[in-house]
Amino acid sequence: MALFFDKEWFDEKLALVHLARSDLARALNLRDDEIAEIWKDQREISAREVSLIAALLGVATKDVAHRAGVSTPVPQTAPTLADLHARLLRVEKTLDEIKALLASKTR
Repeated sequence: MALFFDKEWFDEKLALVHLARSDLARALNLRDDEIAEIWKDQREISAREVSLIAALLGVATKDVAHRAGVSTPVPQTAPTLADLHARLLRVEKTLDEIKALLASKTR
C-alpha cells in the first residue's frame, strides 16, 4: 500500500494535460475501479506505472513516485546509446593508460 497519495496534485496534473482519471486508467491498462483504489490509497502503483504516469503528465518520475507515496525505488531512465558509447570510450582510454603504465614498468 502507498504511504500516501496526493490526489489533488494528480488531479491538477491530469487537468493540465486535459486528461481524466479514466484516460489514465486506459493508458495504464487498468479498470476505473483500480484507478479509484489508487486515489483512495488502497493500491500502490508499480515502478512501471510511475514511469508511464510521468510520461503522460510530462513530469519527472521522482515527482510521481514522491506524490504517490511509492515506497519502492524510483525507476531510472535507461541510458541512451550515446551514453553507453561515451562510457565505452572512457573505459577503453583507461585500459590504454593502464597498458602503457604496465609497459613502462617492464622496461
